[in-house]
Amino acid sequence: MSTDTTTEPEKAAPVPAKEPQRSGLPSWAIQGLVSLSAIVLALVVGAILIIIGDDQVKAAVSYFGAAPMDTFSAAFSAVGEAYKALAAGAIGGVTPITESLTQATPLICGGLAVSLAFRTGLFNIGAQGQLIIGAILAAWVGFAWHLPPGLHLILAVIAGLVGGAIWGGVVGLLKARTGAHEVIVTIMLNYVAIYLLQWLLTTTTFKRPGRTDPISPIVDANAQYPQFGSTRLHVGFLLALLAAAFVWWLLNRSTVGFELRAVGANADASRTAGMSVGKAYFIAMLVAGALAGLAGTQQVLGTDLPLTDGVAASVGFDAITVALLGRGTPLGTVLAGLLFGALNAGGLQMQLETQTPLTLTTVLQAVIVLFVAAPALVRSVFRFLPKERGAGTVLAKGWNG
Repeated sequence: MSTDTTTEPEKAAPVPAKEPQRSGLPSWAIQGLVSLSAIVLALVVGAILIIIGDDQVKAAVSYFGAAPMDTFSAAFSAVGEAYKALAAGAIGGVTPITESLTQATPLICGGLAVSLAFRTGLFNIGAQGQLIIGAILAAWVGFAWHLPPGLHLILAVIAGLVGGAIWGGVVGLLKARTGAHEVIVTIMLNYVAIYLLQWLLTTTTFKRPGRTDPISPIVDANAQYPQFGSTRLHVGFLLALLAAAFVWWLLNRSTVGFELRAVGANADASRTAGMSVGKAYFIAMLVAGALAGLAGTQQVLGTDLPLTDGVAASVGFDAITVALLGRGTPLGTVLAGLLFGALNAGGLQMQLETQTPLTLTTVLQAVIVLFVAAPALVRSVFRFLPKERGAGTVLAKGWNG
């Protein structure tokens, strides 16, 4: 009698999922590659928009069947001429380069104001309002006071810093004492600052004599940032770089900065460890407001000089995208500000030479940030990009780099 030794086939062991290939590159280098890839993708999107809107391309498409190469030639010519003019207006000589740096100056300070708050776990959407208040006080000291050279500029800059710090500190205080959401408070304070500026420009104190339009007296020469040669670039750019160095030192080399980063990473754990979360919120918004106020001084003491209701332009809101692209780090914010400054300066030249709408540069900025905030999308296109451990979106990382 034979015994049946047949057994059920053993269940196949599950095949472990293939781990994504890791790279020996440091995290900042990988993030930089992703950002550069995002810029390339944005330029591709911009090229498509240029082709769609170009009249010569549209004309060539009408007889595509008879001469298809004319369409491709017109498309390449439109994109090439537009981007050539963009580059020439941004880095095509001393004047374009200095203009790019001038455009980048307030963006760097505004971006630092947003990114510092982000590193503490706060969304500072109020850089626009903080910038306006800083500009108001700096301009007032600039045209209402008459002081010796050097002293006048220093006091005007301090006034701008104080104005921005007060406007940001109010947000931090409300957040710390009442738990008020900083996004709502900063947005509302933006409107308060905008309408306050419009009202002040109707008063005799801020209205230029002999003028009916809303414009302030010209800031005294002693209160203006010294300019480099015959260019519009001024000392405010150096202050922006010093501000970035200060933020780096504050976050990475000081006890206060450690607490700010700890609260940004996990407020509950920081509170359990004995840290004052409310104090961290207040300090972060106070310093962030001062940085935005510094951007305000660069508007009224450096380039625009008179105070008008459009003094802030869109700098405060553009600062949010600069902080996004810079991934909340001081160095990244400086580089992002330089890029956006170059796009702003080059966009004017591109519009003059090729009649490409200036709004295209705004689209490029928005698309760059969109791709930076979605690294998985960028990696799906550029599959050669290395993947960092724990990689994810900037927001998912809590802005802690």
